[in-house]
Amino acid sequence: MNRGDHREAVFRSNKDRELFLQTLGQTCKKTDWQVHAWCLMSNHFHLVVETPRANLVPGMKWLLGTYTMRFNRRHKLFGHLFSGRYKALPVDGSETGYLKSVCDYVHLNPARAKLLSAESKLAEFRWSSYPEYLKGRGAPRPWLRVDRLLGEHGIPKDSAAGRKHFERRMELRRAAEDGEEFVALQRGWCVGSEQFRKELLAQSNAGPEHYGQEIRESGEEKANRTIQDELKQLGWDKDELRQLPKGDPEKVRIAVRLRKETTMTLGWIAQALHMGTKTHLSKAKGVGSQYHEFIIDKSVSALMLVGWLEFISVLVFPSSAFATRQGSNQQSRDRLSLVAAGLCHRRAAASDLFCLGSAGCGRRFV
Repeated sequence: MNRGDHREAVFRSNKDRELFLQTLGQTCKKTDWQVHAWCLMSNHFHLVVETPRANLVPGMKWLLGTYTMRFNRRHKLFGHLFSGRYKALPVDGSETGYLKSVCDYVHLNPARAKLLSAESKLAEFRWSSYPEYLKGRGAPRPWLRVDRLLGEHGIPKDSAAGRKHFERRMELRRAAEDGEEFVALQRGWCVGSEQFRKELLAQSNAGPEHYGQEIRESGEEKANRTIQDELKQLGWDKDELRQLPKGDPEKVRIAVRLRKETTMTLGWIAQALHMGTKTHLSKAKGVGSQYHEFIIDKSVSALMLVGWLEFISVLVFPSSAFATRQGSNQQSRDRLSLVAAGLCHRRAAASDLFCLGSAGCGRRFV
């Protein structure tokens, strides 16, 4: 879960919500996430995500950073969008009902927030995964996994009869909700049995050798496996890959796949595929679109810095500053206006500029 900065809206329109879901779908493709439930409110969102490859942090970094960048570009804004790091609660995934409780909490959120009248059905709220559960296999979100939640509700099959039974159960639960069962979700640090909590505490004090294959699995390992698969299909070895020109079409195709399916940076991909520098790679068709978004954003930050330095020079050396800006007053005024617009967004976030896990500055590292 994450909220907007100062509790401001992170979704100003339905187009923003669709943009977020599109970005979430791209994140799932890159990270192999399995989404069990989601709900988009006006100033925050809820996600129930399963991470088979133990990559929540890089995945959330890409999701929040990319959406922030796209939101800012769409609305012509600068600065961070979210209030800080997301809140993540580990959920006991064994067949004990905890996953069901969490998903039900997310799906009932619109009713709890009084966005629906007493006569309205829960499915009338469009921006949650609950209506998707009722659509069946023709649902447009291929990254939404419905079988586990239906199973925990005692529904063995995703069928028309099963979906109707699920809808009846949810409406009954909505009518009977008193909020007490969800206190642990709102105030706790994990959702599960006492044994599950003890295992998490013990794991947090263990060395990396105790985390198992799932924890050791990383985005870099997935990228390396992708490269090995491609080399095997092409009949190449690493020496041949190194000797081929950096603009080889097959290399470019592999780079495009890595950008779409992993969270690796252009610099890492360029080095792994022996394609020169990341700047050269960014010019390849289909590879550098996301990187160019970063370059545009970075150039705006540089322009703000130049304008801020000019603003200081006016205060400290008014006469010399005036002399150096003769003939370019309009350009200077434009820069100073950009600084004035950006300072109010960046002053509170100054301590977050180099925090890679911060949602406030994540867009700089996409």
